[in-house]
Amino acid sequence: MGQCVTKCKNPSSTLGSKNGERETGSKSHGKRSAVHKDEHASACGKSSGDVLVNGTKKAEAALESGPPSAFSGDTKKDSISSVEESSLQRIGELFRRYKDEREDAILEEGMERFCNDLCVDPTEFKVLVLAWKFQAATMCKFTRKEFFEGCKAINADSIDGICARFPSLLHEAKQEDKFKDLYRFTFQFGLDSEEGQRSLHREIAIALWKLVFTQNKPPILDQWLHFLVENPSGIKGISRDTWNMFLNFTQVIGPDLSNYSEDEAWPSLFDTFVEWEMERRKKEEETKCITSSDTEGLCTEEQT
Repeated sequence: MGQCVTKCKNPSSTLGSKNGERETGSKSHGKRSAVHKDEHASACGKSSGDVLVNGTKKAEAALESGPPSAFSGDTKKDSISSVEESSLQRIGELFRRYKDEREDAILEEGMERFCNDLCVDPTEFKVLVLAWKFQAATMCKFTRKEFFEGCKAINADSIDGICARFPSLLHEAKQEDKFKDLYRFTFQFGLDSEEGQRSLHREIAIALWKLVFTQNKPPILDQWLHFLVENPSGIKGISRDTWNMFLNFTQVIGPDLSNYSEDEAWPSLFDTFVEWEMERRKKEEETKCITSSDTEGLCTEEQT
């Protein structure tokens, strides 16, 4: 949906990038203060070597112990607060760049521009993963809260920063527990919350199954989707239970379906699928045998 106009680069600014610099500066300042106090004591005629603390000169003890804890703690808090505030400002500027003029959210038009700047297609798996991390409630929409919390969750506050996070996000989505969470999120994401939907339209479910299994496609997926397209059972929608159980189905049932049992607590749609698929495979084998026999007969006639 449009060509990319921005190339993704390394992030120029991310959360917490300046924290280490502020802390280092604070420690150096504390050490200089301790040395200055020692020099001041000597200038006033007090020998720093005359007073020992556990066998150590007072000035040396001050240098080793570092700056007073109250000073260091306050500086560190101020540094963290400053970095977080700057990052929130950048997230706010990014959100305003794409938000709708009349609604405090990024809607379809803004989402398309957002995806163009990220160099991704709105229908791409990366966008689904991003929506998952943002915990978006509706397709083609990011509310202000979702956008802010999502950017903080992935530790990015710029287009370049988000682009740089994609590899780690895709890797995270491959982990079994994380993928299960992404998979369950996808069902809810596909529902029309404004209409109060409780099941996915068959066509939407097919598209989302193709999308969510982009990185780890199960062997049985193509046959399952073919069954849904042919729709021999006349189904109109996919329930949450069927959606969730299909992930278990792909993990337990082998590609040849030989270990499937109707006695187990599978959704009835799975019974229909297995029966339909086994019958389809049987007809396919019969067709191959007939074709093979005809070919052999033809070859024999030609040789004669």
